Amino acid sequence: MDAERISIAKACQDGAHDNSLCFPEFVGKLIAAGFEGYMVDYRRNTQTFYLPDGDSVVLNMQPSGCSVAAAFDAAEVERLVRWAQANPADYSYVAFCEQAKAAGCAGYLVSFLGRRVVYFGRTAETHVEHFPK
Repeated sequence: MDAERISIAKACQDGAHDNSLCFPEFVGKLIAAGFEGYMVDYRRNTQTFYLPDGDSVVLNMQPSGCSVAAAFDAAEVERLVRWAQANPADYSYVAFCEQAKAAGCAGYLVSFLGRRVVYFGRTAETHVEHFPK
């Protein structure tokens, strides 16, 4: 992957973690750069960004103090998504990640083409969220 796209992916990742980019801005920048989606893996603490030609880049995420809970709580993951969508003053992506892991979310796959996010647990249980219209 070319250095410019890697730089864009890293800037988006950093923007999510420092709350300078909200999800729609993050997605817009990645789409404009030609990405078709990304995946967050909380167990490996990585984020992979994918291009349509099969190329990808894996970036390490900021370290976290908690691990992924054994049981997947889809209702709690859905509540966390609504919290993120509302973007209240107490929201942060770092807090979202910590709470998602506590709810048993092992990671999530974002598809710009499919306009959805698939959250998954350690036992491959899932919760699907479609992008708002």
